[in-house]
Amino acid sequence: MPTSDSPPQTRLSVTVWDRPDAEPRTFELTEDPPAGTHPRPEAAVAAIEAAPRPFEPVPRDAMCTQIYGGPQRAVIEGMWRGQRVHASYDKKNGCEIARWKALGAVLDPE
Repeated sequence: MPTSDSPPQTRLSVTVWDRPDAEPRTFELTEDPPAGTHPRPEAAVAAIEAAPRPFEPVPRDAMCTQIYGGPQRAVIEGMWRGQRVHASYDKKNGCEIARWKALGAVLDPE
């Protein structure tokens, strides 16, 4: 059980589908220290820290280029520094592609 001196808990599950009919790849990620089954946990944590609002969706009124980046999709869920996270990612337009690229070390770790 965490004490008042313990840092907030981080435990994320990252699931990535390379195409709609593909088996998903799932990684676990913890933060302090960076670890889990994720192939590059240090880079993944750094990408999340560097991304502006990494778990928030694209605002509904955002102007996004209508460019298709591919069939990939992903879900990140769990706890990040004590906050519940459930976020979806895809590459259906320029805004979504930018979100994906910002978390490239998390979503495309290999």
